Order: sequence, then C-alpha cells, then structure tokens
Amino acid sequence: MLTFIIRRLLIVIPMLLVISFLVYLGLELTPGDAVSHMIDPEAASQMSPAQFEALREALGLNKSFLERYATWVYNMLHGDFGRSLSGGVPISEIFLDRLPATLELSFLALLFSTVIGCSLGTISALKRGTATDSSLTVIGMLGVSIPEFFFGLVSILIFALHLRWLPVGGRLMPGYETFLDRAPHIILPALVLSLMMTAGVMRYSRAAMLDSLSREFIRTARSKGLPEWRINFVHGFRVALTPVVVLIGFRLPTLIGGSVIIEEVFQWPGIGSEFIGAVRGADYPLVMMIALFSVFAVLMASLIVDVLTAIIDPRVRLS
Repeated sequence: MLTFIIRRLLIVIPMLLVISFLVYLGLELTPGDAVSHMIDPEAASQMSPAQFEALREALGLNKSFLERYATWVYNMLHGDFGRSLSGGVPISEIFLDRLPATLELSFLALLFSTVIGCSLGTISALKRGTATDSSLTVIGMLGVSIPEFFFGLVSILIFALHLRWLPVGGRLMPGYETFLDRAPHIILPALVLSLMMTAGVMRYSRAAMLDSLSREFIRTARSKGLPEWRINFVHGFRVALTPVVVLIGFRLPTLIGGSVIIEEVFQWPGIGSEFIGAVRGADYPLVMMIALFSVFAVLMASLIVDVLTAIIDPRVRLS
C-alpha cells in the first residue's frame, strides 16, 4: 500500500508540469494581456507606446512565452507563487483569504449530497418498481437536467426575497465572525451546489444497491436466516458503496471548480469568483495558480479514491 501511494505521488509531478504548460499555452493564445485590462480606456488613449512598453517590461510581459513559463516554474519550486498582476497582492494571500470560503461551501455541499443521495438511492433500490422508486427516479432526472444557476435564482427568489428566511447572498454580515454566524448565509448556496451531485449519487447508489442485492452472497445470507435489515445494510450496502465512493471522491474537486457559478449567483467570496475576475483581467499568475490547485485536487482525489476503495472492498488489490 505504501509503495503504491509513493508511486502515485511521484506520477503527480510530471502530470502537473504537463498540464500547467498546456494551461499557460492556452492563456498565451488568448487575445490581449493584463496591461490592456489594467488601464482605463480613456487613460490608455493618452499613453504613448513607450509608456505601454515600460509597463509591460515592469510586469515581465515583454519576455517570450518560454521565458515567462520557465520563470514561473522556477519561482514555484522556490515557494514563490508570485503576485496578482491586477492588484499587486501576493497570490498566497489571495488563497489564504479566499480558499477557506470555497472549501467550506464545497465540503458542506459534499456532505449534503452524500447523505441525502445515498439515503434516497438506497430507499429507491429497496422499493424497486413502486411509486416511491418512480418518483425518486423522476426527481433525480430533474436534478441532473436543470442548471445550477436556475436553482440558485429560484431559491433566492423564494427563500430570500419572498419568505425572507435566509440572506440573499454574501458570506458574513459586518460584526459577525463565527461559523454559526455564517450558517444562514451558507445554507442556500450549499444546498443548490449539492443538488446536481445529490441526483448523481442517488442514481449511482440505486444501481449499485440493486447490483449488490442480486449477488450470490446476499442469497447465502438470506438462507442463513439473517434479519433483512442486516442483509441490506451490513452486507449489501457496504459492497454498493464502492462505486459511490469513486463518484464522491472525484466530485469534491469538481465541486471546488464548479462552485464558480454558485459563488457568482450568491456573491460568495471564494476561489471561484476570484477565478472569474482573474480570467476577465488576464491575470495570468493568478489563473495559473487556481488552475494548478484544481488539477492537484483532482490528482489527490484519484489517489484517495483508490485507497478508500481498497479499504471498503477487500477484493480490490492495489498492485
């Protein structure tokens, strides 16, 4: 197991380099640069070409693509994440300020979707062919089909503007500091972010549970006279968890990246909303760091899923 983990960690390094190069190349091919976004159009009309070049040189944008990429990699290896081109703030400070909000939202959405999705999927499998099963299947299809931003806008309209039960958006009111103070603000975005994943977990749980209940060991357990609840939840549900764990493990980095839309709708001050601003402003260093963080999260999720799968299902062998 330890050898497997070390080998996977060593594979992460070249993968990060290749993906970071492709992302950097993609940014290079986009029109415009940070200078064109930083300067007001009226002020830009009064600047001479020499002033533009001086500003580009100060930001290091006059170097070639490979030189800028090599410099970025060198600085990264020495723990220097660089500064935001638009604000001049160290990127490490931006992450320390924004990342907790995104992780808070993503983990809560993951918790909601896992508990609700697994519960509804198991119920649907145990009630196969009934009205309950059909109703949950329809709900799951709707959850997958309807866009998140639509759910977000409707939830704001109903629960924030009409019923006035919850805040419209934001993370924290002035003068409040604790998580309990933030709880009313995070409920709506976390539930909306978890909706599509809940539907997916429910469908996977149902299919996996039905497959598990049809196995030979379930019939053997019934022949021994074990209680039905023990057969379903101790024997069947444990085996059914394996594909569900794979789905959940890979959905966490997806939630972190996919929270961009929800953070915009609810004005949640996380990495997602910061990423949108960085792309609009051609802030290459910040875009690169956020993209690299997302890729690293996916690779780590892959490793964690493999380990958890082996722990849950002893039949799985890591070579």
